[in-house]
Amino acid sequence: MHVIATAGHVDHGKSTLVRALTGMEPDRWAEERRRGMTIDLGFAWTTLGSGERIAFVDVPGHERFVTNMLAGVGPCPAVMLVVAADQGWQAQSAEHLAALEALGVRHGLAVVTRADLADPGPALSQVHDHLRGTGLAGIGSVVVSGRTRQGLGELETALARLAAALPEPDTGGAVRLWIDRVFTVTGAGTVVTGTLTGGTLRVGDELEAGGARVAIRGLQTLGEKAERVRATARVAVNLRGVGRGDLSRGMALVTPRAWLPARVIDVRLDPAMSRRREEAVLHVGSAAVPVRIRVLGPDTARLTLGRPLPLRTGDRGLLRDPGRREIVAGLLVLDVRPPALRRRGAAAARAAALGEVRLPDAAALLRWHGLLTAGELTAMGCPPGGTPVAGDWHADPEHWSSLARRLAEHVARRPAHDPGITVDAAARLLGLPDRRLAEALVAPPLVIEGGRVLPAGRSLPPAIATAVAKLAADLAGRPFAAPTAERLDELGLTGRTLAAAIRAGAVLSIGKNVVLLPDALDRAADALAALPSPFTVSDARVALATSRRVALPVLECLDARGITHRVDDDRRALRPRA
Repeated sequence: MHVIATAGHVDHGKSTLVRALTGMEPDRWAEERRRGMTIDLGFAWTTLGSGERIAFVDVPGHERFVTNMLAGVGPCPAVMLVVAADQGWQAQSAEHLAALEALGVRHGLAVVTRADLADPGPALSQVHDHLRGTGLAGIGSVVVSGRTRQGLGELETALARLAAALPEPDTGGAVRLWIDRVFTVTGAGTVVTGTLTGGTLRVGDELEAGGARVAIRGLQTLGEKAERVRATARVAVNLRGVGRGDLSRGMALVTPRAWLPARVIDVRLDPAMSRRREEAVLHVGSAAVPVRIRVLGPDTARLTLGRPLPLRTGDRGLLRDPGRREIVAGLLVLDVRPPALRRRGAAAARAAALGEVRLPDAAALLRWHGLLTAGELTAMGCPPGGTPVAGDWHADPEHWSSLARRLAEHVARRPAHDPGITVDAAARLLGLPDRRLAEALVAPPLVIEGGRVLPAGRSLPPAIATAVAKLAADLAGRPFAAPTAERLDELGLTGRTLAAAIRAGAVLSIGKNVVLLPDALDRAADALAALPSPFTVSDARVALATSRRVALPVLECLDARGITHRVDDDRRALRPRA
């Protein structure tokens, strides 16, 4: 299926043309049919002689309903620009073309209607003149009459050519369905409609809408029930788990965890704003959201949105001034998680960084952010191509080298008798969000011994290092099976020897004769997170595969660190993790 939006001045025959092509009434409301003017979005569809299925989003042409028009055109990959032969190019023809240009629509067809009422030549010439220099320059054109059906055969042929030229959608990607209608169906519940431009919807799938989890109860496309709908398509989605009042036009159904709700974004403006503005309305997809504008450079700005939207690098939108009824600029989203601008000169520096690339890729995002996970990069619109530095973390090479230098310099400044810095402390020192990153930064001349970062020449005495290595071997399979006092004596980890190992951070002592490895408490918190909450000491003992002698001091240490808390005398629960 292919989805095409109409565009053009009010009363130029858009709906009449769609009606002639499809045999369907696109105007849904009695008020629209009474006034002979489209007010809201209309929908109709047909199958061409070539076999191509075409769905039309019929948009209003009156200037008072430009917001509705933008909601319909925003998600559509192609447009049918309509101009009446008896009226020629008009004000809304120009505004609609400006909107299409700002939104980056590059596929379309120009249609001169009402050829039975006037010579279509002048109108056709005007259309080509106005399209010259825009992204729609060179598109095909057809002359028709919806009333007499003159030229409809040529129009169908031209639509088939247009459909064949449209890029293939990514049906395996994450779903983002911009909602353009919300209604209820008796016996079915809440239904939303929209244009699916990427991904695949299936009955039973779970999605998110406004942060709430919803499930697909049923699907329809072009009036037919379906178990699965692939992009590109007009689709109606029957949802479970949400009421009509919870959803509205401009919200989006999205694949969970695949999008980052953006409240602040950095964008490139095209053209640059001719006059400075502090506020406007952002139109993207079917959404219309008020924004505050902070100009960064000649053609870049930071927008603070009135509500979060699921956006990605590379998304197109436009800014409109509703008071002056004019389009301010088109925009390209560059960054959906931009860094804060706190220092003097930060805005100018940010503008310079944004100006280095036309469309950011993963390398550019890493230059700007330093560290990002593969999931974050993908959700921001730029899947990573390189090798992670630790876990699924990717790093900008220059930033990573700087972190390594800072860690080495810090450790080198510590006195000779100092036992070193723990891996967790190193992560805090460098502002790292994951201790694995600190571990990965340790390279000669640094080493990790006993959970601490040391210069390679400053390590535990050989006898103590050997004892710690044997303890680690004992605990390899069961990390909470703390050795008995007798075993500690066999290992030589008693008295001053044990105290030295504890000072060096090589072992962790959490009670009388309860000695574990330094990461034991972190591992315990991970294991307890899998338990139903709240849990008892007995539950914890089983989860940790240890005895009450060990489980109880482990829980007391976790209490002291604020990782767990008592619910009552016998039960505990984990506190939410940041």
